Amino acid sequence: MLKEKIQSYISEQTNQTAEGVVLFKEERQFAEKNQLFENANFVEKDASTRFADAYIERCDKESENMLKNETSAFLSEPLHYLKKHKNEFIYLESKWLDFVNVDAISLEVDDVFGTYDVMLGLKFQKKFHEQLKAYLNTHLHGGEGKFDLMFSNEDGLWNLNFALDYVEGFQEDMTIGEAFSLIYQFIFKLVESLEKS
Repeated sequence: MLKEKIQSYISEQTNQTAEGVVLFKEERQFAEKNQLFENANFVEKDASTRFADAYIERCDKESENMLKNETSAFLSEPLHYLKKHKNEFIYLESKWLDFVNVDAISLEVDDVFGTYDVMLGLKFQKKFHEQLKAYLNTHLHGGEGKFDLMFSNEDGLWNLNFALDYVEGFQEDMTIGEAFSLIYQFIFKLVESLEKS
């Protein structure tokens, strides 16, 4: 699915832009590795602009009510904003999440462990349980409570929660935008590994 989605995106972009196909690092590397449209000219965009047009909400954890609809400028806030506002979570939707079979990502500080918790629904079949668990156990470097994975028959997707703190590349002093970019990169590699198996 990832290959088809990126191939389709490249086809659309090839017909629309004179400068070349605009991709981010993950998609460009994937396209080159899988020899998708070798004759296309790729232009790599800066990762900080991936979620420039994202839909972003700050919400109350208790009620799940939206506190404020944020612009992309909010992504330049330091990640520790969430430690100062433990009653909030950030909800983000973006067209880029379609590539990795995710509708939206939520990010909050865990009340028990104090870690930055990522919550999302991953649209993959139930049969991928062992591959998902193996990937998460291998690529999340931490102790207790590093991830929670449960299949929802009702929604037909995997509810995945994991501690961002245990993802390689995590830094406490990163911005919220950098955190979402790291989450995307992690999920992209996860999806890529699932599709290989």
